Amino acid sequence: MTQTADIVIIGSGIGGASLAHSLAPSDLRIVILERGDYLKDSPEARDDRAIFQKGFYRSSEEWLGTDGESFLPGNYYYVGGNSKFFGAVMYRYRREDFAPRPHMDGASPGWPMSYEALSPWYDAAESIFRVRGSVSEDPTEPPHDTPYAYPKVPDEPAIAAVRRRLERAGIHPAALPLSIDIDAWLKRAKTGWDAFPNTGAGKIDAEVGPLTSALAHPNVSLLTGASVTRLETDETGRRVIAAVYVKDGIEHRISADRFAVAAGAVQTAALLLRSASKAHPTGLANGSDQVGRNFMNHNTTAMLTIDPFAANTSVYQKTIAFNDFYNADNEYGAPLGNVQLLGHITGNILKANLPVPAPAWVAKLIARYAYGWFLTSEDLPNPESRVMVRDNRIVMHWIRSNMRAHEALIAKTRAVMRKAGFPIVLTHTFGRKTTSHQCGTARMGSDPQASVVDLDCRSHDVENLYITDASVLPTSAAVNPALTIAALAIKAGSAISRGQ
Repeated sequence: MTQTADIVIIGSGIGGASLAHSLAPSDLRIVILERGDYLKDSPEARDDRAIFQKGFYRSSEEWLGTDGESFLPGNYYYVGGNSKFFGAVMYRYRREDFAPRPHMDGASPGWPMSYEALSPWYDAAESIFRVRGSVSEDPTEPPHDTPYAYPKVPDEPAIAAVRRRLERAGIHPAALPLSIDIDAWLKRAKTGWDAFPNTGAGKIDAEVGPLTSALAHPNVSLLTGASVTRLETDETGRRVIAAVYVKDGIEHRISADRFAVAAGAVQTAALLLRSASKAHPTGLANGSDQVGRNFMNHNTTAMLTIDPFAANTSVYQKTIAFNDFYNADNEYGAPLGNVQLLGHITGNILKANLPVPAPAWVAKLIARYAYGWFLTSEDLPNPESRVMVRDNRIVMHWIRSNMRAHEALIAKTRAVMRKAGFPIVLTHTFGRKTTSHQCGTARMGSDPQASVVDLDCRSHDVENLYITDASVLPTSAAVNPALTIAALAIKAGSAISRGQ
C-alpha cells in the first residue's frame, strides 16, 4: 500500500511536532507517523505508586550495552513522545554554550551558529509551548527579544522559604522556565508533574502545544501505531523516495517529496543505520561516518536535602533553580552545571528509588522533610560514544565525560545546602538508564565531512532528508534541551516553507 504526501515527519515528540507546527500554515500535505498511540487518561496517571514502583507506563523495549547487559531505557512511545512525561523545563541554552570553551576534562566545540541566530526561534518556541518564566532573576539568562508572555509559576510557601535560605547562602535562585498551566494541572489532581504522564492540558507538552496547533490545519494528519522500519532512496542515493512502516502487523510504504526524522537521538540514529543500502552502505546520510556517534547523555545526580525541623508542605515543588556554577567563574575555573528542583518527592516515589529496601512508613517519614534536586553537568561529544544496531537491536556504548566537573558541582551544591541550613544531604548519580536528555547522534555542522546535517537540519548527503530532534545538537550544554530542539525544528520548518 502506497500513500503520498509532500512531507512525511517520523515522530510526534518535541522535534516532530514543532516542525509540523512550523510547516502547517503552508499548503504542504504533511503526514506524521508515530509508533505509539494517544496516552489515555486513567487512575494510574496520578498514582505515584503505579508510576514509580510498578512501572505502569514503562516501555518493554530493551537496549543492549556493549558490556553485554540489557537494560530498559527511560523512553516512552506515545503521541507527544517523551514530553508526555517531561518536567516541562524549557531553558534556552546559555549564550556561552554556543561558543567553544574548555572544561575540566576536555573541551566543548561550540556551535556553527551564534545564540543571536537562534534567539528569534527560541521566541517562537516559547510562544507555542506557552512558557512561564522571568528574564530578570538568573544572572546567566541570555538576552530575549521578547519577554515571557506568561508570569512565572508561583513558588509554594515551603519553596519560597527554600529560596530565601539559598539567597542568605549567597546563591541566586531563579524561576524555572516552565511550560505548565498550574491551575489546569492541579485541577485534575494535587500532584507534581515531573515524570507524571500528561493526560490533559495542564502540561503544554509536544502534543498539547505544537501538535494540536498543527492538526488544526486540514493539510496535516497523524497516523498512530506506525513503526517506521527503514527509509528507501532512489538509485543515486540522493533522494529518499519512501518510508516503510508497519501498522497492525502489515507493512506499508509512503512516498513524499521530503522526509523528516524526529524519533529521538537514539531511535533516529538506529533508523538511519537500518536504512543502509548500496548507495549508503554504512547507513543513510552517513557519508561523514558520524551517524550514531557523539552520543551525549547529561551527567546527572539526584540530591535530597533534609531538614528535620522544616516539613516540606509543597505539592508540585518544581519552580526554582540556580546557575551560580554554570560558567567558569568559580575556583575550578571551569563550567560545572545547573541545579534545579525535582518535582515533589512523595514517600512512594522515594521508596521506589531507595538503594536498599525500606518500609513504606520510613520512606514517607524521610520524604516529609526532604527536598529533591536535579544536578546536571555537560557531557562532551566523543565520536566513540555511540549508538549502533546489531541483529536489528539497539546497542549503546556511552562513554561518560567531564565527570570531575560533575563531582565538583555535587561538592559545591552540597556545601551550599548545608550553609542554607540542611544538615542532611544525600546524593545518587544516574547511569545510562536515565536517557531523558539524550542527544548528538546526527550532529549539525557546516562541514559535510564532520557532520550529518546543515544549519537548517537538512542532510548533507540526501537532499530531501531532514533531522529535527535532539540528534542534531552539537553539544549537550548543561540545561534541559527541549526548547532548543523545538527552536531548531521551527527554524527548519521555516527554511522548508521558503523553499517549497
